[in-house]
Amino acid sequence: MRIGVIGVQGAITEHIASVRKALDRLGVRGEASWIRRREDLRDIAALIIPGGESTTISKLMERNGLFEEVRRLGEEGLPIMGTCAGLILLAKKVLGAIPGQRFLKLLDIEVIRNAYGRQVDSFEAPIKLVFSEKPFQGVFIRAPRISKIYGRARPLAYYRDEVVGVEQDNLIGLTFHPELSDDTRIHEYFIEKIR
Repeated sequence: MRIGVIGVQGAITEHIASVRKALDRLGVRGEASWIRRREDLRDIAALIIPGGESTTISKLMERNGLFEEVRRLGEEGLPIMGTCAGLILLAKKVLGAIPGQRFLKLLDIEVIRNAYGRQVDSFEAPIKLVFSEKPFQGVFIRAPRISKIYGRARPLAYYRDEVVGVEQDNLIGLTFHPELSDDTRIHEYFIEKIR
């Protein structure tokens, strides 16, 4: 099993480390791969779009021939998880978008970019996961806010009573950074979708 992490900008090495830990904890043979170009997508079982800067990631994905191929793979059912900026790229509607920025438009949600404020407003807080009783420590860095869920999207994670994670068929979108925690339950849950 090969899980790719879009590696053009953002929290790439942290996701690769989290995938490796999750595979090990699950006892699953597999690897995490850095995805920079379209040909790197060959033979992947799943894909992660990391946090970072959504405009930059979008432009570099286009420049490297990844954008349309990732959209096609997502439409065909490839499991994709987007965290923070990755969630923004997956969303069908983005408020506060920079003119000309492109989105994959796969996930039935509306999001607001940088809704929690600037870098200095970053925070950590306990998250309630729908698949686990134990709280997950979420890291929010210039995080987007999910303002609307519709269609096939369903809540996956809550901060207080606000939805901060969604799941839709083969897709997972999170406003926070699970890769910045030692807790690999979210990566394990994602891997279980693939198996």
